Amino acid sequence: MNHKPEIAIIEPNTLTALGLKNILEEIIPMAVIRTFRNFGELIDDTPDMYAHYFISAQIYVEHNTFFLPRKKQTIVLAGESQSLQLSGVPILNIYQTEEQLVKDILKLHQHAHHSGHPSEAIPPRTIVEHELSAREIEVLVLITKGLINKEIADKLNISLTTVITHRKNITEKLGIKSVSGLTIYAVMNGYVEADRI
Repeated sequence: MNHKPEIAIIEPNTLTALGLKNILEEIIPMAVIRTFRNFGELIDDTPDMYAHYFISAQIYVEHNTFFLPRKKQTIVLAGESQSLQLSGVPILNIYQTEEQLVKDILKLHQHAHHSGHPSEAIPPRTIVEHELSAREIEVLVLITKGLINKEIADKLNISLTTVITHRKNITEKLGIKSVSGLTIYAVMNGYVEADRI
């Protein structure tokens, strides 16, 4: 089964919607992500085909009769003050750093999938045909810990040129260029834990 997960972002603020879409595309590159400016646009689409709904707090409150039965798939985009009023629903605080947003999305993703599939302690490898070598995995883990090329070379006792070659190979195999994208890949594939980054 080659079904791509579909994610809906229902958010009237274009910058918030596009920023979240960009982050989610890095975290879940195989997903289809659609943005909707309001609830009506979602309803005009096929609203029940989505694996997750990222929704503004305002729209959630106005249309909770639709979202309550879909609580497991719903993540409310809110600030600190709003999160107190929305107990029992996963909240994503949109006023935090990109790094913290990525960590929170990963934790929400792990939590959602662990509760649904308890046997999957480590997420399945997403890109099997582009398997990394043991050394590339070591380099990847050190990249996620924030080490620069020179530090990686020193730690692994290899030359700077070799580190650069490994990084190039990792990027080509995975098609991921950014450090945050590589970090997400490492977490999703069980190379590092979300709370260790």
